[in-house]
Amino acid sequence: MSRQSRSSAARKGGLPRRGVLRGRVFRKGVLNTAGIVVFLLAVFPVLWMVSTAFKPNTEIFSNTPKPLPSKPTLEHFDLVLNGGIAETSFWVYFRNSAMLALATVVISGLLALMAAVAVARFRFRFRTTFLIMLLIVQMVPLEALVIPLFLDLKTLDLLNSLPGLVIVYAGFAVPFAIWMLRGFVAAVPKELEEAAAIDGASPIRTFFTVLLPLVAPGLVATSIFSFITAWNEFIFAFTFLDDQDKYTLPIMLQFFFGRSGNAWGPIMAASTLLTIPVIIFFLIVQRRMVSGLTAGAVKG
Repeated sequence: MSRQSRSSAARKGGLPRRGVLRGRVFRKGVLNTAGIVVFLLAVFPVLWMVSTAFKPNTEIFSNTPKPLPSKPTLEHFDLVLNGGIAETSFWVYFRNSAMLALATVVISGLLALMAAVAVARFRFRFRTTFLIMLLIVQMVPLEALVIPLFLDLKTLDLLNSLPGLVIVYAGFAVPFAIWMLRGFVAAVPKELEEAAAIDGASPIRTFFTVLLPLVAPGLVATSIFSFITAWNEFIFAFTFLDDQDKYTLPIMLQFFFGRSGNAWGPIMAASTLLTIPVIIFFLIVQRRMVSGLTAGAVKG
């Protein structure tokens, strides 16, 4: 074959390859651009919240919005932390929210893990109905349950009490946790438990040494959902609590809203402080959470 014919054949074969490469580069560019746009839309409100928390009132109510404060100030944080508006200290609300969130995580995690093991490992009557009911419970709007739960807590003499709120929060977190943990338990081969039993391990020891370490990523993923649910919840806490010493941080935010106007500086400062514990909790368990979400998506 002559040199001219080889070069013409190379050109003919190179055109489709170049087209494929250009198509891949174009698709990658579109996906990256879309990812950046979604990231900016998600992060912009948070950045604006933090920026407003450090702005003086003159910049907050200025006709010319500024993305960053020109003269940062801590007066809004000082007002929130030192109880300039609320009668109770910020740290009391923080303690109540932390107690509620941690108690909800522990109780919902234990109940969901036991229920997930029962659903994934055993066959019993109405098993499918039970799983369907878990989905139906999550479809009910929370607002529709305020009055029934209020009457239930009143009957049980649990109104205006943190344990009553823990029961309510755990009740909403458990269905989702059971449904998610069921996939993790089902993904663990039964042969591992059978091998442990052959080696003489008791059912309890098999659970703690074989099943629990493999399901731990799922517990971390569900615990984040339970923590955020209890930490950010407002409606039930505001309805069921009547004593300011038992209020939570989301309730504290409404103290800065008034008929004559809203104190946006303290609102953003309090919102920033409310977000920090969630970020810290996420950073601590992020590795476990990512592996847990991907493992739970494999088999469910």
